[in-house]
Amino acid sequence: MDKNEVLTALGQGILHLEGQFIYGSNYTFMANCRYGDIKLETVYKPLRGERPLWDFPPRTLARREVAAFLVSEALGWNLVPPTVFRTRGAPMGPGSLQLFIEHNPEQHYFNFDQSQQQHLPKVMLFDLLINNADRKGGHLLIDPEGELFLIDHGLSFHVEDKLRTVVWDHAGQPIPPELCQDLNTILPELSPGKSVFKSLQPHLLPKEIAALQKRGRDLVESGQFPLPPEDRRAYPWPLV
Repeated sequence: MDKNEVLTALGQGILHLEGQFIYGSNYTFMANCRYGDIKLETVYKPLRGERPLWDFPPRTLARREVAAFLVSEALGWNLVPPTVFRTRGAPMGPGSLQLFIEHNPEQHYFNFDQSQQQHLPKVMLFDLLINNADRKGGHLLIDPEGELFLIDHGLSFHVEDKLRTVVWDHAGQPIPPELCQDLNTILPELSPGKSVFKSLQPHLLPKEIAALQKRGRDLVESGQFPLPPEDRRAYPWPLV
């Protein structure tokens, strides 16, 4: 199915809750989405189900889920499943709605084979860029066609360094030139008034978009994946 068709269905389809994911800090639901002849399984995260955090503004995590998708798309990396922000027709109020990715939950970062590990430089760079504070091994999914997807980006885009991830495989190594080029392409569009800035504006604060742009510039200038910080915890818990 065409991605634009999926996004239209996510944005306008009729939602019916099917169940709740019981593992996790925030309320997350499986929802059936119908739009004409299109039927999708989706993951719905309402703002009202978010647990308050001391370091993230309240009721913003679902917005950050959408922002991660938009950044992935702007880079042309297709890492994040199609995600929209629903304000109408959402059973528990406004929240993010993401296409559910069929996958084997027993297959994740910690048991990737060599062909799957080749995607890790892009994953690591993406998390550095969006400042992901919670990249667990189980957030890397492989669909039945072998394509990699990343999920759970609510704890991202903070202006302070919050990176916590299990993916440090390429720490200290050069960033592949083609990935630096992708970053160079998106950086000008993160300036106020530019296309990517406008797409992110409903979901992030201006200072968060500015911090995103600065992280990208710093990564391109260094040309190297950083080492894990020694002055704070660099890994999430649990790891999967």
